[in-house]
Amino acid sequence: MTTKNEYLQQLIPQYQAAGNKWPASTRELAQWAINTGKWIPNPSAVLSQCAEEFSRALRDEFVTDEQGRRVRTKHAATYSEGQEQYVLWDDIRTASPKHMKLAFQQRRQQIFGDCKQLKNDVDSYNENRLPEQPIQIIFDFGIDLEEFQYARLAKAQKKNSYAN
Repeated sequence: MTTKNEYLQQLIPQYQAAGNKWPASTRELAQWAINTGKWIPNPSAVLSQCAEEFSRALRDEFVTDEQGRRVRTKHAATYSEGQEQYVLWDDIRTASPKHMKLAFQQRRQQIFGDCKQLKNDVDSYNENRLPEQPIQIIFDFGIDLEEFQYARLAKAQKKNSYAN
């Protein structure tokens, strides 16, 4: 039995074999799958689509804090109760420290997962495609964060000097 993702992955060669444009956008793939009857919306998909749209909207809400930083207001944390898992969203301005600690830890794990996958991808490309100059990726973000902090402080100082 294939999963939904495996089924969609199996449609890609069919899309290509049908002579469609490649590389393609996911909208082009979706249009083809719908037009050919290879993807039919499930009634529960409407609920999932709405929930996903809420997630996107919540992720994209920002405020400027008292120090002038652009800060995401809504943060998700995954909780478990027995075998059930569920995600709760809360506002950084009113959330409990427990919720925010969990949300931040989980976001850090997501970032690590992205970096781990990027390393696998880069290593595979470098080892299997044998480019003349292998692509080098640095995963230590310390310098980037320092530069960001410095630029933010310089901007704040410049803004304060104009105010005086």
